[in-house]
Amino acid sequence: MFKRLPLRLSTRITILPFNVRKERFYIRPKSVPVRQNKSQIAICAATLTIFALLGGKYRKIYNERSLSESYTEDKNSKIVATNDDIPLRQRMEKYIRELQLHIMKEIEALDGKKTFEIDSWERAQGGNGVTCILQDGNVFEKAAVNISIVHGDLPEPALKQMKSRFENIDISEGPFPFFAAGISIVMHPHNPHAPTIHMNYRYFEIGNDDGKPKLWWFGGGSDLTPSYLYEEDAVHFHKTLKDACDKHDPDYYPKFKKWCDKYFYLNHRAESRGVGGIFFDDLNKKPAEEIFAFVKQCGNSFLPSYIPLIKQRMNTPFTEKEKEWQQLRRGRYVEFNLIWDRGTKFGLQTPGARIESIFVSLPLTARWEYMNLPTKDSPEEKLVKVLKNPRDWV
Repeated sequence: MFKRLPLRLSTRITILPFNVRKERFYIRPKSVPVRQNKSQIAICAATLTIFALLGGKYRKIYNERSLSESYTEDKNSKIVATNDDIPLRQRMEKYIRELQLHIMKEIEALDGKKTFEIDSWERAQGGNGVTCILQDGNVFEKAAVNISIVHGDLPEPALKQMKSRFENIDISEGPFPFFAAGISIVMHPHNPHAPTIHMNYRYFEIGNDDGKPKLWWFGGGSDLTPSYLYEEDAVHFHKTLKDACDKHDPDYYPKFKKWCDKYFYLNHRAESRGVGGIFFDDLNKKPAEEIFAFVKQCGNSFLPSYIPLIKQRMNTPFTEKEKEWQQLRRGRYVEFNLIWDRGTKFGLQTPGARIESIFVSLPLTARWEYMNLPTKDSPEEKLVKVLKNPRDWV
């Protein structure tokens, strides 16, 4: 099902367990030539503020076990990762691995042409990830579904950055062991009437000497970026997210919706990147198990929030003018990521940062024109008015 990138293998192998619902085993080469890989992708720009600091070279790993074989779901087709006796970090890893495979399977079935190229990698200092890219398909110009699970000692620059958010961190006691796991998704469809989506959910912890978390938090969110405004699409997207939030706290959706509108905003254009969604960070004021359940609810809502919109719009006829407008809106997407996104800026300023990882969320194509203003009362102007004045959709 999935296309695997070519890789020269070592002859020495070891058998390692893979943490899925039913224990399976796969073959991993014990030694593979070290080289920088342009396809390796961190979980998202928001989390790159930490991961980009970690530096170091990564080595490719080859997984003989077909990724499709580890796709599992419960009888209600919801990805789960339970058993409170297992440390939260392990259950988060299990959850994002299963969710990645579930989403890839559904996106491939929808696209019908291309399969994901799978690039598994290991971080020499600790951790691994799986980068999955589908490009130039029937439906999607570019789709990325990526996970990253890394650990090691937190370097001083990252500690200083955290100090500004968590006053109880004493930098002099460092370095601290850390663990971070997350899933990041971005999808850019071909059709200008079909919206772009971004989703990211992540868990981060700093450990004590006894292995228990000293400090932990969750972050993430999901937002929709259309080129043409279909109000019913925005309503469906926001209602799906609100339903997920309301199952855990009725204050979540209005708070995180407002946070999303504020974060994904292009100050130099005085407009939002899209029609918003939810966004949160440093979420740790409730018991970890409650927040983990909330994050899983949000992750499971990705497909129901997005797939109906794509199915409705992916075959809509469009003109060359509408395609050009999509490319102009893609230009705005690029502007936000390169100018305003905190993770992108921080990563680009970090020595040894993995540039391909930073730029994974960018579309394959974009366009800029001098003084392009939408015609009065046109569908293009309808979108811009909403971007300049964010609305409450539900």
